[in-house]
Amino acid sequence: MLFTEDFLYHVWKFRLYNRDSLQTTTGETIEVINPGMQNTNAGPDFQQARIKIGDTLWAGNVEIHVAASDWDKHNHQQDKAYDNVILHVVYRDDAPVKTTEGNLMPTLELEHRIPAELYSRYHNLVYGDQKIIPCESAIHTVDDLTMRTWLTRVLVERLEKKSAFVAQTLKQNTGDWEETFYQHLAANFGFKINALPFEMLAKSLPQVILGKHKNSPLQIEALIFGQAGFLEEDFKDEYPNQLKTEYQFLRKKYGFEPIDKYLFKFLRLRPLNFPTIRLAQFAGLISKSNHLLSKVLEISDVKLLRDLFTDIPVNPYWETHYRFDVESAPSSKEMGLISVNNLLLNSLALFLFSYGKLHQQERYIDRSLLLLEQLPAEDNSIISSFVELGVKTKTAFETQALLELKNNYCNYKKCLQCSVGNKILKLI
Repeated sequence: MLFTEDFLYHVWKFRLYNRDSLQTTTGETIEVINPGMQNTNAGPDFQQARIKIGDTLWAGNVEIHVAASDWDKHNHQQDKAYDNVILHVVYRDDAPVKTTEGNLMPTLELEHRIPAELYSRYHNLVYGDQKIIPCESAIHTVDDLTMRTWLTRVLVERLEKKSAFVAQTLKQNTGDWEETFYQHLAANFGFKINALPFEMLAKSLPQVILGKHKNSPLQIEALIFGQAGFLEEDFKDEYPNQLKTEYQFLRKKYGFEPIDKYLFKFLRLRPLNFPTIRLAQFAGLISKSNHLLSKVLEISDVKLLRDLFTDIPVNPYWETHYRFDVESAPSSKEMGLISVNNLLLNSLALFLFSYGKLHQQERYIDRSLLLLEQLPAEDNSIISSFVELGVKTKTAFETQALLELKNNYCNYKKCLQCSVGNKILKLI
């Protein structure tokens, strides 16, 4: 059998071994009153355990190894941090171990105490030949309460990791929340394929400059398209020539240098998602909105939040164009519901959570989670796979959690750190 310490941690933590007549390898009786708290940092594996050995009740640490000889392999016999270990728990006792002072360490061997069926379920889960996720044949059996509780925890983990990035950007912006939100929102307008150039654009064009031109949508459009590098050529249409004239003046005024146009990708994008259209929509949003993050923090109604991104004024030129100087059939270039929901999901929900976390205000964290519960489920290959396995997905709350579950638990087969995996193994 291929035992791992990770498996033994869970066997010990949940007392999944035969506890009848427990004895040390030297014959002293053992009573496990409390297995202790698992330690994920340096030092012994479990802390604050309470174990009665013989007639003495001990309080301290527990160290776990597959083989007793691993104690010396890990140099614990030379590390005083392990002198306060009260019990050495091993799968196989293949060698006596001692403390730095030469005292024999009490050892419990589990080789004949772990049910074969339990190990078989674990091995099939972690080492089986699954195509999607390790528990794909059994995840549909997990009860709704376990699934919901675990997905909530995983979702918070996802938001906390993303919030760390927000905090880093906020520090770069000397604590300016509005500028940080503006930059993140710009990246979101570019979707994944154009997120980086949109972010670069926003960082090259501070929001405070755009604020000086709120009364001139044409100048805002000129600044945005100009800084994006789209006004460096000759045009035949009047509108791009107007933008170019405005930008040349503003560029000299502010000492701007545009980013490279080639950074923006058009290939394999639907025309409605061309960066030119997304830039036009972004310019319309900037023209329409002042202090957008402050409004997001004030508004709790999802419909009103969505209204912030609907009816964005897009220059009429784009009704018959997807690119400069290339006329097309008339079509609306207003942001669709899917795009608006994307902004609510990836920008607003994140910043509500981040703001609440960094300011220690739970109400914003709660509003972030509530917003995700009121947004529709996402549709992508990962979510489709879970749906095929019988997992229910109704909202973005669940789909965001499932993305985190797949990418940071299932892909690494961290089944023993997952409540779903534990439930399937009947560890809890």
